[in-house]
Amino acid sequence: MSVQTEILNEIKQYDTIIIHRHQRPDPDALGSQVGLAEILRKSFPDKKVYQVGGAVEGLDYLATMQEIPEETYQGALVIVTDTANAPRISDSRYDLGDKLIKIDHHPNDEPYGDLVWVNTNASSCSEMIADFWQLFPDDLVMHEEAARLLYGGIVGDTGRFLYPATSAHTLAIASKLLAYGFDAAKLNRQLEQVSRNVARLSGYVYQNLEIDENGAGRIIFTKELMAEFAVTDAETSGIVPLPGVIEDVLAWGIFVEQPEGYYRVRLRSKGPVINELAKQHHGGGHPLASGANAYSLDEAQEMYAEIQRLCREFVENQ
Repeated sequence: MSVQTEILNEIKQYDTIIIHRHQRPDPDALGSQVGLAEILRKSFPDKKVYQVGGAVEGLDYLATMQEIPEETYQGALVIVTDTANAPRISDSRYDLGDKLIKIDHHPNDEPYGDLVWVNTNASSCSEMIADFWQLFPDDLVMHEEAARLLYGGIVGDTGRFLYPATSAHTLAIASKLLAYGFDAAKLNRQLEQVSRNVARLSGYVYQNLEIDENGAGRIIFTKELMAEFAVTDAETSGIVPLPGVIEDVLAWGIFVEQPEGYYRVRLRSKGPVINELAKQHHGGGHPLASGANAYSLDEAQEMYAEIQRLCREFVENQ
């Protein structure tokens, strides 16, 4: 029996299903979480299906969360999407249910859950949820809102189909979702547009990005700089891809100082594998797209030195 069949069987057995995703959600976290919730609501109208977690941080055009009391978890099935490790799950009550299922496309370095479906070849967790629907057409019902959410998650995690994880299968899934008639042009605009303050900060990035001779890039956003541009940490997610359009940049880190004093680090690469570096600094992720934390400027400097080393070795081996 496949793990997908096991997951469907568990879904059928429970009257209450609660779906979580990771903290600081991106479009794929919300797309997979609420896309699955919408499929289950349409497929099993007698079940109670909830989507829970913290603030959606400017992505409320995709979905919003529901508030439920703790007792709702009694005898419930809990599903977590797009979350590699348990500490990142948004809403710590995820372990109060009767059974826990993990659905994810990140490396399964920190397993959790009673039932685990991980596919690191998938472009996104939203692609996996769409695959789940296609496996069981007699049981699961796709509709416009679910398709919109899953398409948004796929577009978000593939960088509008630019990243290496985009496959022929990804494009085929996206095509099938588009057939459900949601306004894809509007959704693409929503995913792409930024505030004027973020646009100003983008200019700062292009003017101040540090790049070494091997293409290792770095930019640091201090608390003072964030205040000057009136930009929140959540809004800096729109900045992350920008260094990648510069031909001289091979891999880069964006260091964002948090109110608590540490630095949230977003790592991206066009070739050098950077997720092992992220794991060494309180994070993880994909080979070419990861996140980490630096708890001092010295640690941030150590991380940039590692990015420089990875780029140098990558260039030397070409």
